[in-house]
Amino acid sequence: MEKYRLTPEAVSDLFEIWNFINQHNPEAADRVEEAVFRACDLLADAPLVGRVREDLTPLPLRFWVVQPYSNYLIVYDPEKKPLQIIRILHGARDLPAILM
Repeated sequence: MEKYRLTPEAVSDLFEIWNFINQHNPEAADRVEEAVFRACDLLADAPLVGRVREDLTPLPLRFWVVQPYSNYLIVYDPEKKPLQIIRILHGARDLPAILM
């Protein structure tokens, strides 16, 4: 049984992140991707650890900072079974506009 599921948007986000980093440092791209998957595993086991960010979206989503790559956020729905990873985004992006 799967613990979490990435939306098509989250799959695309991760692919774009990996591609961008891979242009300069393939090993770093793999490390970031692995950190994202580790974070998804953690969230699936403890879905309420992330923060609600009403300043970013009125939706009942939670946010988790990917460690040690704190520029990246996982946006997820803790109520879905399996856990639904909505987006994987760089924190410098216009998150309220993306999450409308």
